[in-house]
Amino acid sequence: MIKNKALLGILFFLSSLFTAYGSQGENKTAPEIRKTKTARVVGYLSSDSFSRITFIEFCRLTHLNIAFANPDKQGNLIFNGDIDAVVTYAKSVNPNIKISISLAGGVISSEQAFNWAWCIDKPENRSVLIQNIKKFVETHNLDGVDVDLEWGAVTSGYSDFVIDLRKSLPVGKLITAALPNTTRFEAVNNTALNTFDFINIMAYDSTGPWSPNKKEQHSSLEFAKEGVEFWHKLQNVPSDKLTLGVPFYGYDFTSETVTSAAYSEIVAAGSQFADQDEAGMMYYNGRSTIERKVEFASQNAGGIMIWELAQDSFDKYSLLNVIHKKYTSLKTKTSGLCGN
Repeated sequence: MIKNKALLGILFFLSSLFTAYGSQGENKTAPEIRKTKTARVVGYLSSDSFSRITFIEFCRLTHLNIAFANPDKQGNLIFNGDIDAVVTYAKSVNPNIKISISLAGGVISSEQAFNWAWCIDKPENRSVLIQNIKKFVETHNLDGVDVDLEWGAVTSGYSDFVIDLRKSLPVGKLITAALPNTTRFEAVNNTALNTFDFINIMAYDSTGPWSPNKKEQHSSLEFAKEGVEFWHKLQNVPSDKLTLGVPFYGYDFTSETVTSAAYSEIVAAGSQFADQDEAGMMYYNGRSTIERKVEFASQNAGGIMIWELAQDSFDKYSLLNVIHKKYTSLKTKTSGLCGN
């Protein structure tokens, strides 16, 4: 009897060891619990395109930047278009979309450029402009401000303007910027750069009407990679604060006068062009290149930015749809709507 009890004790001890060992093995091989991957999809919408808002699937966006507002010399913010109608419609489709007013733009008049310098370079004028921007955001139920001052319009007051604007905006409001692919303006200091919630990299326009002899792709995948590397590795911006810009348009170098065309116009000329990046001397991004850029951005940036939403083809060749579906296939949450 004693022998049997001893034997049972040994067996119980061995069984406990095997159980403990097995449990440890299971823990080692158990799949790691990971947070859901997320990404931004930021679309710019020009006031010239407001008539097309019902064609745009806002359920595929996380952010909408309405372009553009500019100040007069007194610091009043001037915007042409019924912004309230756009905000109401977009939020009826996607209640979670974040809508910002985008300031300035890549093409502004000499008068507008003068007004910007006058308003942001002088502290007393800067405070007036900032209060008017804050009022504009509150009046139109916006979620933030996107600063798209470029090249000669980036004057000495740029950084102080950005920093002071951040301090003035209510907590929770966004402040973002559109910046060139591989250029950091001298007037953008580190404090201003770190102030932005995220940066939209304009990874397009490596050539265009200003360089008619440079007849080539203006927004290649390699160009996009250079932009992300520049801002992340050389300017020390965290990758999740970078949004990779893609074009919904192309440039036609057929004649000496280079013209642009919307992606929708290119595809309308032939559906085969949807899966190409050039048609004759027209250079643009087709569906396959947009897919590759999304895949690259999913590993190296915080999302994709689009210029400009109304230039898309609102059918089965839609580039916004390509972006949405690619992120979904990569198990990355964007809007969480429209099957994402």
